[in-house]
Amino acid sequence: MFYHISLEHEILLHPRYFGPNLLNTVKQKLFTEVEGTCTGKYGFVIAVTTIDNIGAVKYKAIVFRPFKGEVVDAVVTQVNKVGLFTEIGPMSCFISRHSIPSEMEFDPNSNPPCYKTMDEDIVIQQDDEIRLKIVGTRVDKNDIVSPLPVFLPVPGRAGSR
Repeated sequence: MFYHISLEHEILLHPRYFGPNLLNTVKQKLFTEVEGTCTGKYGFVIAVTTIDNIGAVKYKAIVFRPFKGEVVDAVVTQVNKVGLFTEIGPMSCFISRHSIPSEMEFDPNSNPPCYKTMDEDIVIQQDDEIRLKIVGTRVDKNDIVSPLPVFLPVPGRAGSR
């Protein structure tokens, strides 16, 4: 889920930057230090939208934090016999073959390798979009991990053929 929230960040600057371009320097340093990072508490910082205060830097940002039970769209980045590797925005996610419906089999001879049903009604390969249900998340200091999400076969999604 994406949120628009208020955050604070402390920026350390060498005194040589104290001058007419201080505001621009603080903005650039804020963008560089926070965009693309992850905090366990708030999630992945996607983009800083406004800067409300420069002293103790207060700003608003769009963050991505998945939660248990959320249904999300993911892009398949790798397919192999142990499962699927996907990306959900900035988050990487592995789906074990045990979480893929039993009617889908891995086909190593296909080019590219894929999981597919016997009648090839559903085929999942690299770069396909699939829908997942987050069954839990683990928060590390600088990352959010979704262990073993559940693959949801959804009619009409990009991975269907």
